[in-house]
Amino acid sequence: MALLKHETFNIRSSADVVIIRHATRDWAAELGFGLVDQTKLVTAASELARNTVDYGRGGIVRLEALNDGPRRGLRLIFEDKGPGIPDIELALKDGYTTGSGLGLGLSGSKRLVNDFEITSRVGEGTRVAITRWK
Repeated sequence: MALLKHETFNIRSSADVVIIRHATRDWAAELGFGLVDQTKLVTAASELARNTVDYGRGGIVRLEALNDGPRRGLRLIFEDKGPGIPDIELALKDGYTTGSGLGLGLSGSKRLVNDFEITSRVGEGTRVAITRWK
């Protein structure tokens, strides 16, 4: 698998979430994703960026354009140094939330992509990597 290009963005506010939404759509379009796949990626990116602001106290996202033989992909890696997630399995259940949301951010994002990885350590932060393949 080859990395074609990458870019890192800070996530500290709602304005940054909007920037990440636009960048994700632009990159997905550039890689030839159709409108439905673009929308899935943008939705997942928006949810995870919002989580980074609301629960992770801000962080970064790295966008990576991938080439794996005949496949093209877009990977987004979200990282924060927030409080971490004590029970990842519980956090991935629909309806579970520690805030005021619907509890669909992590589980919904997982359903919108082909690959989903999450690691978290209490007191150290969380890393979520998502990839959608074309």
